[in-house]
Amino acid sequence: MSRLSAAVPPWLAHALRAQRGPVPWSAVVRGALAAGPLLLVAVLSGRTSVGVVAALGAMLAGINDRPGSRRAAVRRLGVPALAGAGGLLVGSYAGQHVGAVTLTLLLTVLGLLAGAVSAVGPVASGAGTQLLVAAAIGAGMPLPEPGWQRAVFFVGGAGWLLVLRLALPTPGATAGDYRFDGERDAVGGVYDAVAALLEAVGGPDAPGRRVALTAALDHAQDALGGPRLRSYASSAAERRLHAQYAAALPLAEAATALAWAGEAVPARAVEGPRRLAVAVRTSTHTGPLPAPSRSAPALRALDDALLHAADTFDRGGDDSALHTRRRTATSLARTVLGSAGREYGLRVALCFGASVAVAQALHHARWYGSHSHWYWLPATAVFLVKPDLGPLASRVICRAAGTVLGAVLFAGFAALLPRPAGLVALVALCGALIPVATRHFAAQTAVVTVLVLSLVMVGGEPGASWSRIGETLLACAIVLLVGHLPALGQRGGGVRARLTHAAEAAHVYLAHVLDDGTTDDRAGRWTLRREAYRALAEARASIDLAAAELPALARHAEGTDEVAATLERLVDTTTACAVQLDDTGRLTSQHTERITALLDELAEGRERAGLAVKEGQALPVPLAG
Repeated sequence: MSRLSAAVPPWLAHALRAQRGPVPWSAVVRGALAAGPLLLVAVLSGRTSVGVVAALGAMLAGINDRPGSRRAAVRRLGVPALAGAGGLLVGSYAGQHVGAVTLTLLLTVLGLLAGAVSAVGPVASGAGTQLLVAAAIGAGMPLPEPGWQRAVFFVGGAGWLLVLRLALPTPGATAGDYRFDGERDAVGGVYDAVAALLEAVGGPDAPGRRVALTAALDHAQDALGGPRLRSYASSAAERRLHAQYAAALPLAEAATALAWAGEAVPARAVEGPRRLAVAVRTSTHTGPLPAPSRSAPALRALDDALLHAADTFDRGGDDSALHTRRRTATSLARTVLGSAGREYGLRVALCFGASVAVAQALHHARWYGSHSHWYWLPATAVFLVKPDLGPLASRVICRAAGTVLGAVLFAGFAALLPRPAGLVALVALCGALIPVATRHFAAQTAVVTVLVLSLVMVGGEPGASWSRIGETLLACAIVLLVGHLPALGQRGGGVRARLTHAAEAAHVYLAHVLDDGTTDDRAGRWTLRREAYRALAEARASIDLAAAELPALARHAEGTDEVAATLERLVDTTTACAVQLDDTGRLTSQHTERITALLDELAEGRERAGLAVKEGQALPVPLAG
C-alpha cells in the first residue's frame, strides 16, 4: 500500500486504504443479535413497521459500536441514539404538518445546529449525524405510528444493542471481572506501548512509537472515564484498574524523555513494562521486575516508576484519578461557536438543506412515482459531508461505489430470497457485517445499503435499488459542489482551531514545568501533559485528513503540518525537562537551548501558517539553572 500511496494522489490513495486488525467477533455477534431478531419479532407479531424503526435504531447504533469498555459504550451508543430519537420526533411531525418550503427551512436550521455541535468531539459528531439522518427518515418514510412512538421504538432498538454490549462477555476474556475486560485491555495496551517505545529508543521508529503511546493513553482514559452513577470508581476491580493506569503515567513520561535523548536503553528495561501489561490483562501479580541502569536522569525515573508500578500491582493503590479535566459549558460553547463549529455547521446546513430542497422538488414532481422515499437523498448527504469518514473526494468515491455495489447485491438477493423470512435473515447478516465493514467507507456503505433496502422492502415498499443509485450520485454532486464553495467561513477552520488549541495546551504545560513553584505537583503535571498530547493527536489527525483532500482544499492547510511537528518536539522536550528537574532540580544547557530554538521555530511557523498568537500567550523562555 505504501508503493500505491506514492504512485497515486493522496485523495485517491485514501479512498483505496482500509483499516486492518483482528475481526471484532464480540461486535459481530451483537450485530447479528440486534436488528435481525428485532425485525423478526415485529413481523411475527404483525407490527412490521415497528420492527423497521427499531432495526434502524439498532443499525445506526451498530455503526458506533467500536472496541472499548462497556462504560464508554454507554455514551458512545446512548447519546447518538437519544439525538436520533429527537430527530425522528421532529422530522415525523414536521413532515406531517408543514409544507415543503417550511420543512426545508426547518431541516436546514437543524443541520446548522447539528453541524456546529459536531465540532465538540466524536460522540457529538455521531449524535449530530443520527439527529439529521433520523429527521430525514421521520419526515419522508411513510409509517403508520405517530412520531412519539417512532422515537420510542428507535431508542428501543439502539437500547437493545446497548444491553447486548453491557451483558455479553467478550469471547476469550476469562481473567477477572468480565465487565471490565475492555478497561483491562486498554490499560494493558498502555504498558505494551511504553515497552514498544523503549525498544525503539535511538532508532527511526521512536517518533511513531511515541505517537502510538499517546493513542494508547487516550484510549485508556476514554475506556476508564465513561459515565457512572457515582463520581468515583465503586468496585475494587475498577479502583485497581484506575491505580494501574495512574502507575503507567510516570513510566510513559520516563520513556518519552529517553526517546527525546535518543540513546538506546538496555534490553532488560523493556521487560518490566511487558510483564506489567501481562499482569493487567490476566489480573495476576507481576513478580520481580528487571531494574534498568540508573546512569541517567531518565533511566532513574524509569526505575523509580517501575518500582512504584510493582508496588501498586502487588499491594493495590488508591490513585483513582484519570488526570483529565472536565470540559466546562463555557469551553463547549466556545468550540461550537468557534471557527471550526461555524465552518462545519454552515457546510452541513447548506448540504443538508440543498439536498432536502432537491428531494422535495423531485418528490412533488412525481419523479419517484407513487413511492415516497425522498429521505435517502438528504440522509446520504449527511454521511458525505462528515469529515470523520475521510477527505471529501474519498467519501464521494467510496459512497458512490458502495451504493452501486450494495444495490446490485440487494437486487440479486431480492430475486432469490423468500419474503419476508429471507429478507429478515439478510438484515441479521448485514448487522453482523457492519462491525467489520466499518474499516472502509465503501464496504460500510454497501452493507448499510443492503440492510436499508431490505428493511424498506419488508416494510411493504417495492424495491428501489436503482433509484437509490441515482439519489446517491445526486447527493455526491451536491456535497462536492458545496464542499468547494469559497465563502463558507474560514477555510481550514477545523484544522486551525485544533492546532491553536494544541499550541495553547503546550504553552500551559511548558509554563507549569518551568515554574519552580509547581514542579512538585506531579498529578497536575501529568494532567497537563495528557491534555497537550491529546490535543496534538487531534490536531495531527485533522491535518492528515486535510492533506488528503483535493488540491483546491488541501492548500488551505499548508504549513500546519510543520507547526504540529514543532509542537510535538516542544512537548517532548518539555517532558524531558520535567524528568530532568525531578532528578537534579535544574535544567542543562541542552534542554534550555532546545526549548529556545523550538519556541523561535514555532513562532515563525505559526506566522507562516496564519495562526495568530493571543495577547499574553507568549511562551516562557527558560534560563539554565
